[in-house]
Amino acid sequence: MLKIAYSPVYKYQLPEGHRFPMIKYELLPEQLLYEGTITEDSFFEAAPLKESTILRTHDEAYWLKLKNLTLLPKEIRKIGFPLSAHLVHRGTIISNGTVQCALYAQKYGVSLNIAGGTHHAFTDRGEGFCLLNDIAIASNYLLDHQLAQQILIVDLDVHQGNGTAQIFRDEPRVFTFSMHGAKNYPLHKESSDLDIGLPDKMPDAPYLKTLKNTLPRLLDEVQPDFVFYLSGVDVLATDKLGRLGLSMEGCKARDRFVFEMCQKSDVPVAVSMGGGYSERIAHIIEAHANTFRLAAELYF
Repeated sequence: MLKIAYSPVYKYQLPEGHRFPMIKYELLPEQLLYEGTITEDSFFEAAPLKESTILRTHDEAYWLKLKNLTLLPKEIRKIGFPLSAHLVHRGTIISNGTVQCALYAQKYGVSLNIAGGTHHAFTDRGEGFCLLNDIAIASNYLLDHQLAQQILIVDLDVHQGNGTAQIFRDEPRVFTFSMHGAKNYPLHKESSDLDIGLPDKMPDAPYLKTLKNTLPRLLDEVQPDFVFYLSGVDVLATDKLGRLGLSMEGCKARDRFVFEMCQKSDVPVAVSMGGGYSERIAHIIEAHANTFRLAAELYF
């Protein structure tokens, strides 16, 4: 059965100016249920992360400022959301959702989180709508519990996974691969194990060629026994913040290729959704839904 991390807490109500990018967490599960891609039994709700698990990845001083709501105004501005206890609580549930997805993926081959992909969270700070780095937390969990020996992070969000790169800068057991818009946020990029910066407005064909020339080689060279996939749909040409030029079909082909390569290598994959900021919410939901549809089609 396809197992999907989701909680009503994901539908966090933000002030009007912040509402749009968050509404997808309300609409995406409804769409998947309505069309019959999944059933209610597919969903599971994770508990909040244990503090010890958070502190394995994030600095204690940063976590205490988050927990006690004592971040400085400039630190809150870098995150981009108004800081609240509910927002921090939500982050711990989303991050544990990715941990639990990793465990389900080892059982079923794939598992997906309706949210996650918070790759701009560093060990000591948050940025870009990201408080806690869910994929980094889940990667460390697998390593610490001897559930994986070598992890490959495939970050195909349009923005570089700068926080993830920083967190695993000195960790050889985690290979970080980010393929992103070269001129997009963040202005200052960290060094992943492999970064591929793409030109503005790159369309389907060269994008997919670049991915197909890279991912099979990485799977062969890195030899991971687990993959985390950040499947941001801000690569779409319709995305307000993306600057790339993929069509809906190209984005779906990207997801299909990642899944098929993981299957071919017999490596389980846990998926976090990442960004999506198209003008029409229907474009965001359709592109994210395609990721779930493909997982259901290819694995079950």
